[in-house]
Amino acid sequence: MTADYDWVAETMAKTVPWVGTTGIEFLELEAERVVCALRDTPERRNHVGGPHAAMMFGLAETASGAVALAAFTPLLERAVPLVISSEIHYEKLALGDLTTEAILGGDIGRVTAELDEGGRPEFPVHCTIRDSAGSTTGRMTVRWTLRPERF
Repeated sequence: MTADYDWVAETMAKTVPWVGTTGIEFLELEAERVVCALRDTPERRNHVGGPHAAMMFGLAETASGAVALAAFTPLLERAVPLVISSEIHYEKLALGDLTTEAILGGDIGRVTAELDEGGRPEFPVHCTIRDSAGSTTGRMTVRWTLRPERF
C-alpha cells in the first residue's frame, strides 16, 4: 500500500461501518487505482458455495469509493462524493477469496474544473472482480458525482 494513501483505508473503515464489519482489506491504494480484498467465509456464501453476489457488489463499490477519495482528496473540503448509479455484470461463479481492482475512468483535471465552475461533476470508476484463482468473475462500473457543499 502506498503510504500517501493509507488514510483512505482508515477513513473508509471509520465512516462506512459495513467496510469494517465485513473486514475488507485495502491491498493497494493509489490516486487512480485501488485493489481491495474480501476473505471467503461460510456466512458470506450463496446457495452454490461461492461468495454471494452482494459481497461481490459491496467489495467493488467500496473499492470505487476509495478511488473517489484518493483521486479527489484536495476537493473533499468542498464536495461530497456520492454514488449516482452502478451496473454490474456477473461473468462466472466466484469461488474463494475475492479481490477487486478499481480504476478511475474520468479525468481528474476535468472533474476539478467542472467543480470549480460551480458544476456537479460526474465520473466513472471501473471495477474488475476476481476470485481466488485469479479468474474474472464480474465487472462493475460505478458512476460518482461530487456534490458541492454550499456554505
